[in-house]
Amino acid sequence: MAVPYYDSINLIERLHRQFMDVLKVELERANVFDINNVQCLILHNISGEELTVGELTVRGYYLGSNVSYNVKKMVENGYLVQERSIHDKRSVRVKLSDKGRKLNEAIVHLYKRHEERLAGAGLSDTRLESMNQTLRDLETFWGEQIGSGGLNLAAG
Repeated sequence: MAVPYYDSINLIERLHRQFMDVLKVELERANVFDINNVQCLILHNISGEELTVGELTVRGYYLGSNVSYNVKKMVENGYLVQERSIHDKRSVRVKLSDKGRKLNEAIVHLYKRHEERLAGAGLSDTRLESMNQTLRDLETFWGEQIGSGGLNLAAG
């Protein structure tokens, strides 16, 4: 028996994994091997801003990854520049380097190509907006569930 709620949970997970595969394939096609798909998503979430690792963590879900480790690798590979905060020496902020900006521009171009092809796949802006509202509503619902109740292990 298919239950829409369970289908939604499974679809959300599968879609995220599939999108990560899209990024992986695109990096390979571009012969970019010094950054992985998760790091690429983190890089894109930074875009033109300066953020802390904590701010990055809140911005996205990075499938089973350690954001601090990934930021360190991106700094080592020249995609990010890391700077200590002037006001709080314990806080480190990161921003895109020239190499990072170039890759981010390619990601933006990829997204635009996808947008151009969406209508041909039957995914109009109206359908996407409706789906996005449903996902935001689900996000709100799940947020409300945190701290309310728990598993009823006594049920049998």
